[in-house]
Amino acid sequence: MTAPELLAILERSGAMLQGHFLLSSGRHSDRFIQKFRIFEDPAVAEKVCGALAAEVQAAAPQVIVSAAVGGVIPGYIVAKALGIRNMFVEKMEGRPVLRRGFQLARGERVVIVEDVMTTGRSAQEVAAVVRSLNADVVAIGAIVKRGPVESSPPVTALLDLPLSDYAPDACPLCSAGVALQDPGSRRVGA
Repeated sequence: MTAPELLAILERSGAMLQGHFLLSSGRHSDRFIQKFRIFEDPAVAEKVCGALAAEVQAAAPQVIVSAAVGGVIPGYIVAKALGIRNMFVEKMEGRPVLRRGFQLARGERVVIVEDVMTTGRSAQEVAAVVRSLNADVVAIGAIVKRGPVESSPPVTALLDLPLSDYAPDACPLCSAGVALQDPGSRRVGA
């Protein structure tokens, strides 16, 4: 899948929103990607996540690990496409952990799968959990990367789509009195 094809899918599905949005990073933006709009159509979700699976396959992963909530569906579909295990990290008392009996073996090869990345914070939290269990993060894959993300290993994204975002105290949309919307599922410090 090419980047223009994915962008067309996002636009056609109504996933590309315009307005004034609070991002999970705490920053504000005039654009928001509501990725669940593409996940509501299983055929589209499988096509998009299948393309991501093809991108990370060379890393020879043994398991996919993603962050709840947004990474659960794409993580599952990528794992299914690769024929490997899938699990997710979630918060317990504010800390990211593997629960539900999920376990990683020492040295196990892990690919972290993300939906939409802005700062990479979720992927960094997942990577810290994986590494604390002595497993190896061999790749990070994302459907969309909204801007520059520093990570090791580097992020492989189907669509690199730099979108403007602002600190709340420097947001031109706030200054213009545009109502702030909060369409996401994760909040800073959550």
